[in-house]
Amino acid sequence: MPQESPLMAVTGSTLVLAAPSPAPSPAPAPAPAPAPARARGPYARLFTRPGTRGFTAGNLLARLPMGMFGVSAVMMIAGQRGSYALAGAVTATGLAATALVAPWTARLVDRHGQARVAVPATVIAVLGSLSLVLCVRTQAPAWTLFASYAATATTPNIGGMSRARWTHLLPRSEHHTAMSFEQAADELCFMLGPVLAAFLCTAAFPEAGTLAGAALLLTGMLVFTAHRATEPPASGAPAAALGPSPLRALLPLLGLLLATGAVFGSMEVASIAHLAALGLGGTSGPVLALQAAGSCAAGLVYGTRRPRSLRTCLLALAAAMTLPWAAAATGSLAPLAGALLLAGMATAPVMVGAMALVQRATPPGRLNEGMSLAVTAIMAGIAAGSAGAGQAVDRLGSTAAYALPAAAALLALTLSIATSRFIRIVPAGE
Repeated sequence: MPQESPLMAVTGSTLVLAAPSPAPSPAPAPAPAPAPARARGPYARLFTRPGTRGFTAGNLLARLPMGMFGVSAVMMIAGQRGSYALAGAVTATGLAATALVAPWTARLVDRHGQARVAVPATVIAVLGSLSLVLCVRTQAPAWTLFASYAATATTPNIGGMSRARWTHLLPRSEHHTAMSFEQAADELCFMLGPVLAAFLCTAAFPEAGTLAGAALLLTGMLVFTAHRATEPPASGAPAAALGPSPLRALLPLLGLLLATGAVFGSMEVASIAHLAALGLGGTSGPVLALQAAGSCAAGLVYGTRRPRSLRTCLLALAAAMTLPWAAAATGSLAPLAGALLLAGMATAPVMVGAMALVQRATPPGRLNEGMSLAVTAIMAGIAAGSAGAGQAVDRLGSTAAYALPAAAALLALTLSIATSRFIRIVPAGE
């Protein structure tokens, strides 16, 4: 490359040599713009917080047996003792004991912390399950079955404890997504639990479902409580020092939850009876699973949307519950299956909204107790709905029994309208 000649200039009598100016260097190419960060979905954001994945894994393991124990006990007792009446009486006793004991267990959890109370309470419940297996296997007197199954009432409300952790970890703006996830988890476990229990009791041996459920419960609870950093702080104060009981604050909601539970219990019994009347009793499990699957899917989708008022969700539920009644009148399986799927999709938003109201209306420091009272009301409603539907099937037939869940949904809507003025929302800072 030829060199440029120096520039010459004369200043007075002086000859000045000037070096040529260097050629300007080309401007550097602009750096490529960074790729935009991929937006996280609402559920992905939930699990970015440390410890949330771990306690959720334990929560799901411990929650799955909740859908296993009832079916497993019925199949085990009926298979070994040859009496469905005895099996039903034993499980009903356990349900009644849980309704009495669960709020007291939750109160201890609020006062002393989840790990300190939930682990020993779970050990007692597991020992009750093992005792039930032993008593059934050894042909012990019938009263020992009742006593053993009643001991399982100390099982902590794992769903309530998980919701309490989300409430502790998240700002109120993210509670809707967390509550929607928890409702979907409930539906998933209650959908898979009976199927797993029935498979184990039939494919292995009658006690397999109860033993597997006990092992899952203990393992899951140990995993759940091991994540201490996400645990809400214990109040450490006596119940009297925490103010009024959650029962007083939640009383307007408990009647609504009772009616909602009656929707679930009556729908299940009516569906089982109707399919049996059509000679399709073997399809009861898959058809009822459709209802739970619809609720699970709807709960996950609802968590990504703006929440609606509970009254709006109950109105949709009341309308959806007329669909199975109309489909049952056709005497065909396909319309009924589709109607149950749609009816299930309407239940998740109601439960998400109701549990969110429970969380917001419960006095501070008593969230586990408030959640347990809500679950107790739902369980009592399920029992009442099941009993009422059984009476309706015997007296009016299986098709007419579908009027009961529709009536229960309408009652829940009416109670929502009548009691809304009495529900006091606790401010976020209280």
